[in-house]
Amino acid sequence: MTDTMTRIASGLERAFAENGFASPSVGDLRDAAGVSLRTLYKYVPSREDMVYAALEHRHRRYLKLVFGDLPADPEQALGEILDRVASWMETETTRGCLFHAAVASAPHDEKLFDLLKEHKTQVAGLAASATGLAGCEIELSLLLEGLTQTWPLHGDRSVERAKLLAKLLWTAHADTPAK
Repeated sequence: MTDTMTRIASGLERAFAENGFASPSVGDLRDAAGVSLRTLYKYVPSREDMVYAALEHRHRRYLKLVFGDLPADPEQALGEILDRVASWMETETTRGCLFHAAVASAPHDEKLFDLLKEHKTQVAGLAASATGLAGCEIELSLLLEGLTQTWPLHGDRSVERAKLLAKLLWTAHADTPAK
């Protein structure tokens, strides 16, 4: 991604996260991207492309923040992942997942649904790999998605509860005989 495209995607991400997907005008999006209208359309020729670029940028940032430089100990890694998701929620998106919001704003857009599915699949896969919980991707998705969705309502209490559930997952996984 070029520096210009990164700047555009970053601005678009911020505009959609702060204002939703229906509200910002093209002028608002241009201003958020910090480029001329001509440059904006050169890099993202439609509003749909603007949404996709914003979500792809967000995906990369989220993965870097949540999964970068995790502790080597798998059990510590899971707690750290939960703390990082909470930090993301506190600083980046106090109202839930931007991917889900995008799909809700355009429920018939298959590309948006595919972006959501790819993002969530990658997150669960990386969480399973970092925590040694291979085969528990669905459980990890439930844990991470639950934290993301309850954070706006319960804040830090959501993290405490997610960590309790993580311990149960660890116990259940440890008690499962190897095949």
